[in-house]
Formats: sequence, structure tokens, C-alpha cells
Amino acid sequence: MVSAVENMAANTSWSALGKATDLRNRILFTLGLLIVYRLGTFIPVPGIDGAALREFMESAGQGIGGMVSMFTGGALGRMGIFALGIMPYISASIIVQLLTSMVPKLEQLKKEGEQGRKKINQYTRYGTVALATLQAYGLAVSLESGDLVTDPGLFFRVSCLITLVGGTMFLMWLGEQITARGIGNGISLIIFVGIIAEVPAALAQFFASGRSGALSPAIIIGVILMVVVTITFVVFMERALRKIHIQYPRRQVGMKVYDGGKSDLPVKVNPAGVIPAIFASSLLLLPITISTFSGNSTSPIMSWLLANFGPGQPLYLLFFAAMIVFFAYFYTFNVSFKPDDVAENLKNQNGFVPGIRPGKKTAEYLEYVVNRVLVLGSAYLALVCLLPEILRGEFAIPFYFGGTSVLIVVSVTMDTIQQAQSHLLAHQYEGLIEKSQLRGKGSKTRRKRSPVRR
Repeated sequence: MVSAVENMAANTSWSALGKATDLRNRILFTLGLLIVYRLGTFIPVPGIDGAALREFMESAGQGIGGMVSMFTGGALGRMGIFALGIMPYISASIIVQLLTSMVPKLEQLKKEGEQGRKKINQYTRYGTVALATLQAYGLAVSLESGDLVTDPGLFFRVSCLITLVGGTMFLMWLGEQITARGIGNGISLIIFVGIIAEVPAALAQFFASGRSGALSPAIIIGVILMVVVTITFVVFMERALRKIHIQYPRRQVGMKVYDGGKSDLPVKVNPAGVIPAIFASSLLLLPITISTFSGNSTSPIMSWLLANFGPGQPLYLLFFAAMIVFFAYFYTFNVSFKPDDVAENLKNQNGFVPGIRPGKKTAEYLEYVVNRVLVLGSAYLALVCLLPEILRGEFAIPFYFGGTSVLIVVSVTMDTIQQAQSHLLAHQYEGLIEKSQLRGKGSKTRRKRSPVRR
């Protein structure tokens, strides 16, 4: 029998958006800040030679330049103030989360509640400044090496450093404001908008290649079908769960004995989400971006990076897959799903897995189950991320289409829709509570008149 909550969630419709003023204000606030982000991508860094940059990006757009430009919403291609994007903050937050699970002092700080969380966020901001500073300086030196600067020198490096680091910190602030006062996760939405903003131009270039005869109609239809199948597969896998049955024993409260209940512990097939793909991509993008912008450099290291770690190269694909699998396991067991903590929480709640002794045996069983599930989850992540890379290299598709982009777009869309539905459901709850209060007042009035009838 369907419960009242499930029935209400099933009947939730977008027509209720007009009545939910709080949700509407959150959506408008989010759209406003995302527009600010898009406008910032068109503000250039001072000292850049615009004509030389456009010529360079046209030649590099077929390779790694197109990929990093898409991840930054085109800001890198225009060398805007948001050219570094939000990647330094994402890398810093992932590093801090991993250190929190490995360093006892940070782990103890995490357990201190709100104050500990604020301290960890402060460390994340410091890490963002450090990473953004390193990346900005490397990018400034690479721009000078590539003859893309009107007046190279110390003044350009300092101005470029301040501008790019300030742009990243402003994006971090925008993301935090969206998360706190808007709808959805702000950082994820910034990446989402950056990817979506480049899709129309990429599609136009893709179909233009078909009209010119560079791509056959069969390849165009095949790519469209692959996109549809990939999105469907990602949605299916992101919703896939492995349920572990949990049993609760009978309990006695006073003179009453309550029967034990049953529940399920859901374990996602991909507990780490898009974090492994993002972190692996950020590790690959940093050195290759610098080597690409310093194309005129004769450094043997840069030449080796370009020759062996370009998109579609065997070492690139092998390293990408290895990093995805590694971070899928590492992030799951150290951040998103800790078997020891889950087993301890079940023990404290008097819950147990049927046939498994509570405590250490339960933790070992959970680790065994998650290990087996992650074989499928990490393989799914690696397949989705590598298949477009291989096909793109084989058929020379003229725009960047990556599995990481599809994962981010689909995951962020699903998460944002779920949060919007949660707000709509809460709004319906408020209406039901108001109606119940009115009915309660009416019943009190009838009870007051009951002595008269006696």
C-alpha cells in the first residue's frame, strides 16, 4: 500500500512552482549568479594579444585546447579572468577530504561539528589559493613562451597571477552563495553551465563538418546515437543500488513490546559519483595545458608530454583509466562510505545484518560487498570516460565530447531536479500542516459545545 508521503511525491508537479515562492526566489537567485559567471568569462586578462590568442586556439581547438576550454566555459579560450575555472577549488577540497580521512588530527576536527567544519573549509580555501597561484604562474609563463603576450615581463606575470587567482576565489564565493541561498550545489552548477555553454558552438562546428563532407552521415548518426545511449546508461547506473538488508531486534518500552523492524542499507554502484573522473581529468589537464601553451618551447619534458599524453594516446588512456579506478576505490572507502563507521552506527542503533555478527564482522562484510560493487562501478566510470576519447581519436570528431562532461551534466541535472522536488514537497507539507491546524481548531470548538448537549 502506497504511503501518504510517496503519494504526495508522485503527485508533485511543476505547476506548483508558482505557489512555492521560496523555491522560485532560490531559482532566480541561482540564475542571476550564473549569469554573472558567464559574463565574467568574457572579461580578458590584461596584457593578452587577442589576435595571436585566437589564432592559437583555432589551431589547438582540435586537441587539448578544446577540452580545457569547454571545462572553463570558454574562459580559457578567451583568456578571461575565470580562465582557471573552479578546478583549483575542486582539487583542494578533494585533497582536504582525503587528508581528513588519513590524518588523525583532521579526522578529530571533522567530528567537532560546526566549528570543525568551518576550520576544514578554511583549510580548503588556503589550499585553493595555493593551487590557483601555482597554476596561474605556470599559465603566465606558458603564455609568454607561446608569444601570446603584448608586453611580457614581471608586470604581466604579477597582473596575470592576481587576476586569475582573484577570479578563481570569486567563483568559489559564487558557488558557496548558490549552495547556501540558491538551488543545487553551486560548484557543480558552475561546471555544468561552463560545459553547457560550449555545447551549441561545438554542435554547430560538428554539423558544419558534416555539410562540408569532412564527416560522413553514418558517423554523425552514430555519434548522436552514442550520446543518447551514453546518457541513458549514465542515468541507469547512477540510480543503481545494492541493498543490504538490516534487521532490528524486538525492544521493550515500559510494559509494551515492539516488534523488530526491517530496513535496507542502500549502496550505490558508483558511491564516489563524478569525483574520480574530475580528479583524474584535473591531473591530466594541468601539465598538458601548460605544455600546450608553451608550444614553442624546446623542453624535452614538454615535448614528451605532448607526444605521449595527448587525447587518444595509449599512455593518456591508460593513465586516465588507472586514476579513475584508483580514486573510485580510494574516495569511496576513505570519504563516501567507510565500512567501520557504518558498522559502528548500526551497532549503536541495535541493527545487524542477518547472519553477520555486529561490529568487526559487519565491517568486513560491508567492505567485501562494496569491493565487489566497485568493480562494476569503477569499470562503468572508466568505460564512460574512455569510450568517447577512443571514438573521437579514431573518427577525428572536430569538437570535444568526453564522458566526464556527460557524467557531470547528467549528475548535476538529476541532483538539482531532486532538490527542486524536495522544496516542492516541503511546500506541500506546509499546506497540509496549515489545513490540519484549521481542522484542529474546528474540533476544539465542537468539543467546547459538547457539555451543552449533555
